[in-house]
Amino acid sequence: MINFAVIGTSKITCAFIEAAKQDPRFNLYAVYSRQLETAQTFAEKHKIAHCYTDLSELANASEVNAVYIASPNNCHEAQTLMMINAGKHVLCEKPIAINTAQLTRMIMAAKHNNVCFMEAMLISFLPNYLQIKKHLHAIGTVRKYSASFCQLSSRYPAYLKGENPNTFNLFFGNGGLMDIGIYPLYPIIDLFGLPNKVASQCSKLASGVDGYGDVLLSYSDHSVNAQGIAQTELQGLISYSKVSHGANLGELQGDKGRINWQHSSLFNEVTLTLNNGEVHNISVAQTSNRMTYELSHFIDLIEQGKIESPINHWQLSEQVLSVIEQVRAQQGIIYPEDTAL
Repeated sequence: MINFAVIGTSKITCAFIEAAKQDPRFNLYAVYSRQLETAQTFAEKHKIAHCYTDLSELANASEVNAVYIASPNNCHEAQTLMMINAGKHVLCEKPIAINTAQLTRMIMAAKHNNVCFMEAMLISFLPNYLQIKKHLHAIGTVRKYSASFCQLSSRYPAYLKGENPNTFNLFFGNGGLMDIGIYPLYPIIDLFGLPNKVASQCSKLASGVDGYGDVLLSYSDHSVNAQGIAQTELQGLISYSKVSHGANLGELQGDKGRINWQHSSLFNEVTLTLNNGEVHNISVAQTSNRMTYELSHFIDLIEQGKIESPINHWQLSEQVLSVIEQVRAQQGIIYPEDTAL
């Protein structure tokens, strides 16, 4: 059994807990919140024995082996460093940090303290995403990648009324790309590495964050891609929005066929279509709560004494963040943590 503490009491933490319960090695030991009443209410709901309102007390709790961090983005670095330096393994929600400088410090701490540290990007472990990797060779040389995640935020009406909810608040390191645009961005970086060129456009809200936008990634002069397939040129289009709804589909086009999937964060169904007219549903069964896979992988790493995932490895997290930094620079989206560098 691995004793976990959770930092954050939002919906995503609830989803994580329900997913984690499917792994018998997971034991939910504690919850942290700045407000005791919030922690106690959350603990009662999820039958958690211990509540903390002081991060240092949680860090010093010897019974806690690992921590899942799902706090606002601007808290990730400080909370991760505190837990890692106390010898605890950390699974940190995406985006793992505000910028690459923060991530570098977090990785150095994980190495120094010999603890496992991983970004909680769930799609990397989904069986249907792995099916895409398995069948990528079937579509030949990949020419185009397109994927979108457009989901109207439930907090947008409050923003329109003049409020400043977290999801549209610059202080918390939020915005469209950081929140949901990262989902369609992750696979293309995972499959093909860093692009040669990044171009973007967005609608920048008055609060200073991006409401919606598009990112064009250009690849050229790559002899092989991450799957060992010959690659000459590839263009990728990432589309995201927090102020409108979309179909949220994805597609990889090659000179021998294409692969399509439904929903950029769930990969509900994957289809392989070849140029000869053959259509194959290559989907496999997935659990209803997709976060189970990443949690089980993280516990595997802890049991194996590994500090870095071979799937959501640190270089992948760094590459994704570096592209996001380029996009934010083009769009003029600057977080307080950027000016502190």
